[in-house]
Amino acid sequence: MPELPEVEVVRAGLEPAVVGARIAAVTVVDDRALTRHPGDAASFETALTGRTIAAAARRGKFLWLPLRPRPQADAVAAGGDAVVGHLGMSGQLLLRPSGAPPERHERIRLDIAHPDHGDIAVVFADQRTFGSLALDHLVPTPDGAAAGWGADAAEVPSQVAHIARDPLDPAFSDRRFSAIVRAKRSAIKRILLDQTVISGVGNIYADESLWAARIHPETAGEALSSRAVTRLLAEIRAVLEKALAEGGTSFDAQYVNVNGQAGYFSHSLNAYGRDGQPCPRCGRPLVRASFMNRSSHYCPHCQRLRPGSAMGDVRVARRR
Repeated sequence: MPELPEVEVVRAGLEPAVVGARIAAVTVVDDRALTRHPGDAASFETALTGRTIAAAARRGKFLWLPLRPRPQADAVAAGGDAVVGHLGMSGQLLLRPSGAPPERHERIRLDIAHPDHGDIAVVFADQRTFGSLALDHLVPTPDGAAAGWGADAAEVPSQVAHIARDPLDPAFSDRRFSAIVRAKRSAIKRILLDQTVISGVGNIYADESLWAARIHPETAGEALSSRAVTRLLAEIRAVLEKALAEGGTSFDAQYVNVNGQAGYFSHSLNAYGRDGQPCPRCGRPLVRASFMNRSSHYCPHCQRLRPGSAMGDVRVARRR
């Protein structure tokens, strides 16, 4: 599944092409791409046609396009809504010339008219159909800060309101994150994958960050010192920023940017997907272990699980 760097690369690619553009036409090819939309395909098409895109924003793995209010004379209710997108496992948002032939696995097409760039097609393609687009209303952010990257307004789609801020967000609270982690008995990797605690980090970047911080993925959150959590957060940010600079991680043709190009962070991976290969730090073999219906990749030498620090062990030690 695309994680923060991949979704941010898509958002940044969309921004100059869609902000200020008017949606001239909407074509829903496959209504399975509207699983998060409260209405049907016809309502989606009608609600978006004629609207103007005000921004391209992101929080964690969600992105959204806030819409400017319709002129009062033409709308029953003005403003307060956005097109929300989630890429799922294989979703793509592509920019194509107006009138371009359908993409393989195309689900939805927005034909837009930009005052500077002219007519453009924004295509949502999705091979595995786990991604979606939806029209959603905006709600205030609890902390009063801008909703996420690319957003100036303190309003977030209701479908995204439960998602925590990501570690690259200026409004992310390091202190709050540390307090939550150190109060949990869950494994630290499970905590990192909880999008209500910290967003945008998935399996790839959790493994990479834990390797960089020398923390075993099954270490209980409450077994970590505040210094260890601070170190981990610094490594998370470093990994995400490097992945962003390299266009994200692509293992196949499913993840691409808006122009159909793949990222190359896969060449910089130190742990994820490298089981059996030598650890770049100590040279010993990396291992792969089952974790939450997926896998964890780590170095058993560099990321040792200290006695009494695994989830469950801490509780047993305290009872004694």
